[in-house]
Amino acid sequence: MSEQIVRPLGLAHVRVTVTDIHRSKAFYEQLLGVAPAMDFSEHIDEPGIAEDRERLYGGCIFPVGEQLFGLRPVAPSGQRFDPDTVGLDHVSFTVGSVDELRAAASRLDGAGIEHGEVTDLGDAGMVILSVQDPDDINLELAAQK
Repeated sequence: MSEQIVRPLGLAHVRVTVTDIHRSKAFYEQLLGVAPAMDFSEHIDEPGIAEDRERLYGGCIFPVGEQLFGLRPVAPSGQRFDPDTVGLDHVSFTVGSVDELRAAASRLDGAGIEHGEVTDLGDAGMVILSVQDPDDINLELAAQK
């Protein structure tokens, strides 16, 4: 084993690429129950915004606990997420309990959002609930057993 290069303390943020910032922002506001902490989505039609890192490429960032979750609206319209290509497989958000997962499933039903079943992963020690975002990115809500 070689010398460790870095000792990360956690993830600072995760950002996913989306096709329609307004549709995705509305979905994540509803899913996460918070407004973005930083939001440049109203500037999406301005020249150069898709290349402007300081203005988050016309996207936004949501607070999730002590981490951040961002949306970058640079994917071509009509493109769909594919978890079987190099890169992101899914994003998993931790919730406080299995009861919270069940309540989330009920709220997703009430909002008309398709989702998977609350699933016990056995020896992995966790229970999950899957849902797809508007670009078909697989999201997992997870609770420890």
